[in-house]
Amino acid sequence: MRDLFLDTASFWIIGINPGVLSERVDAPFSHRGNRFWPALFEAGMTPYLVDASGGLSPEDEQMLRESGFGFTNIVPRMTARAAELSQREYLDGAERLFNLAEEHRPRALMFAGIGAYRTAFRRPKAAKGRQPELIAGAEVWVVGNPSGLNAHETVSTLAESYKQAWTSGRPH
Repeated sequence: MRDLFLDTASFWIIGINPGVLSERVDAPFSHRGNRFWPALFEAGMTPYLVDASGGLSPEDEQMLRESGFGFTNIVPRMTARAAELSQREYLDGAERLFNLAEEHRPRALMFAGIGAYRTAFRRPKAAKGRQPELIAGAEVWVVGNPSGLNAHETVSTLAESYKQAWTSGRPH
């Protein structure tokens, strides 16, 4: 799955790695059971509910780009489950993200998945929310994994954390 809009985005949304469907349709968080898009909409961050299950439409891409969103993953390799990734892939992914952030200078990075963030950035005690460290000058936020397999989150709890990350540090 390609990175989306990193060259112009001020707010990067970073997944763990592309799943099979996301790779096939070239769109992030595309599985119908994933709560990412409903949470983004509930948070008021998009004007309509995006359906990425068949890929992003040109209208979706335009709206996301104009809203300042960028999309990438810690690990670019597609797998059926994140458990198939090695620690080395996470560490290499963290270095890749640092280099991309140095190049493009986003305002904030939002990682969707606490376990992946802890592994990639060697922060075993990291908690959800704003992190004390910056990456290339960008605020770092960690939110829950929106996968339908994550029983610890709901659309509403995800929406609340997304909105907090989105509004922090934004000019009002």
